[in-house]
Amino acid sequence: MGPLPIPVTAAGRTALDALLAHPADSVLAFDFDGTLSPIVPDPADARVHPGVLDALARLAPRMRAVAVITGRPARTAVEYGSFAKTAGLERLTVLGAYGAERWDAATGELRLPPPHPGIDAVRAELPDLLRRLAAPDGTATEDKGYAVAVHTRRTQDPAGTFDRLREPVADLAARHELHLEPGRFVLEVRPAGMDKGAALRGFLAEAGPPPDTGAVLYGGDDLGDLPAYEAVLSLRSGGLPGLLVCSGDPHEIVAPLIECADLTLDGPQGVAAFLAAVADHLAAHD
Repeated sequence: MGPLPIPVTAAGRTALDALLAHPADSVLAFDFDGTLSPIVPDPADARVHPGVLDALARLAPRMRAVAVITGRPARTAVEYGSFAKTAGLERLTVLGAYGAERWDAATGELRLPPPHPGIDAVRAELPDLLRRLAAPDGTATEDKGYAVAVHTRRTQDPAGTFDRLREPVADLAARHELHLEPGRFVLEVRPAGMDKGAALRGFLAEAGPPPDTGAVLYGGDDLGDLPAYEAVLSLRSGGLPGLLVCSGDPHEIVAPLIECADLTLDGPQGVAAFLAAVADHLAAHD
């Protein structure tokens, strides 16, 4: 059995104790990229860490609910995560496009509402904008269906390119009544009000009032996860134990996340080790 990491905050320790004591009353929710899957230069190459998949398959049947909340299309996250092919994940829900899309493993059903009309306009105009700005080689766009992202990670100067493109892309978003969400070397354009906090709140509300004994855990790695952190903090202020997990290289983690986190883990491999330790603890106390 691997050692179980201990949260640095009293609230985090209380939440972990509640989760370990009452897993059937607890909810686990995670971001995908950077949390369950390592960050890679090409987003199309992202795949869930195998250790994460094994640990989730052991944990999910014990939990009240398990969700993956991502900006990616739900279908893409399901494919890259091998979630539909993994035994033990029959109770998993994937909330794609920040909750606009939903896939339930129990039924295999995928719900896809119509996209915001401004996204089509941004999708059409963005290539010309990047040409006019002389965006350097390595600048890449990603079509997420309900959002469009510009990645600068593969350029020679990721931070400088990010800073140079940020304002023009924000202006493009604003012209079409959309919101710009910056992350680590990524600028994502999406409808306002679509965020992981709203998705998490909706998911928990759908599951019904939380029992007094359980906890909610959320794990993320970037600025787009802050709304989910804020949702957990709000629930925690109302008396529900909440554990905030931050995934990533300690030298790269964005400050607002590390300031909020109860437990910081070394990327998806650290998340895998933590989840495996939780699964081992629960198995040892059956």
